[in-house]
Amino acid sequence: MKSNFNSTASLLIGIALLSACGNNKEQAPAAPAAVPVTTYKVESEDVTITESYPGVVVPLNEVELRAQVNGYLTAIFVKDGQKVSKGQKLYEIDRTNYVAAYNAAKADLQVAKANYNKYKKDAERYTNLAKQEAVAKQRVDYAITDLENASSQVAVAQASLSTAEANLKRSVIVSPLNGTIGISQVRLGALVSQGSTLLNTVSANDPIAVDIAINQQDIPRFLSLKNNTNSVKDSVFSIELTDKSTYKMNGSIIAVDRAVDPGSGTIKVRISYPNAGGKLLSGMTCNVKVLNKSPEKQLVIPYKAITEQLGENLVYVLGDSSKVQQRLVKLGNTFSDKIVILKGLNSGETIITDGLQNLRPGTVVKAQQAKQ
Repeated sequence: MKSNFNSTASLLIGIALLSACGNNKEQAPAAPAAVPVTTYKVESEDVTITESYPGVVVPLNEVELRAQVNGYLTAIFVKDGQKVSKGQKLYEIDRTNYVAAYNAAKADLQVAKANYNKYKKDAERYTNLAKQEAVAKQRVDYAITDLENASSQVAVAQASLSTAEANLKRSVIVSPLNGTIGISQVRLGALVSQGSTLLNTVSANDPIAVDIAINQQDIPRFLSLKNNTNSVKDSVFSIELTDKSTYKMNGSIIAVDRAVDPGSGTIKVRISYPNAGGKLLSGMTCNVKVLNKSPEKQLVIPYKAITEQLGENLVYVLGDSSKVQQRLVKLGNTFSDKIVILKGLNSGETIITDGLQNLRPGTVVKAQQAKQ
């Protein structure tokens, strides 16, 4: 009886073991689930990027006011920083000596002219007498010589008067242009010297210009922009001020410098802007934003598709059987949220843009295409 019980128990245990083995076979690990990702189809498109150049605001017309005669400053007719117009009186230097010199030169000219008229009459009289043989020919020669000397004296007196008149005018300094005058470098009563004493500076503010330095390889492009009359309408040149605000007036290239700086390999470009509101002041620093449109279409992908490993830039490319592989790429310019791909991808390929953190080479993905 006991023997039969043992046999039955062994049989049941064996059946249980076989059943357990069968269940283990049926519960083998399933294949990994596909990783949900967002894809993007690589395409070529027109690319316009914005390049930034440090710039300095410069006046298109600026004149230093220097004393043209010697003397003490007796009058200042304008305030510092005032707007002035061409021909407006700005400074006056003591005119006493220059008025006296002018009057003396004027009197000398009158004397010279009177002498000339006297010798002219003498010459005419002696010439007529010589025709009647009533006077020696030598006397006629003396009269003509005196007349020529008198004519020269008139010329000398006239030159002296012109000089005295010019000095008298130069004792009053007037504005050479319409613009804004700076802070005066001298005060009333100061002794000024001809040609050396700087009184002030006047500059025109509207229009005004910004100077930037470009690399020599960009010269053909900027020359083309200079000759493009539509560049102003296209807002190619905009200014970012130091407070990050944007100056909304459009600029146009008016000059490309004559030579490249051999030390830096750059050349100066001058861009003119309207400045009726006077927001741009000479000497200000800013950034000039220049639109640069590529001559041909380029491959472009979202910047977020790029991953960096050990200093190399990679993207995940969707391959056969919904598996992804990493691809090394060479990057170009960025614009907005996209980047130009110079090497490593072909038009029409599909890349992964979202879900990158869960990917490894060979990962099977479930793709959902992003909006292009």
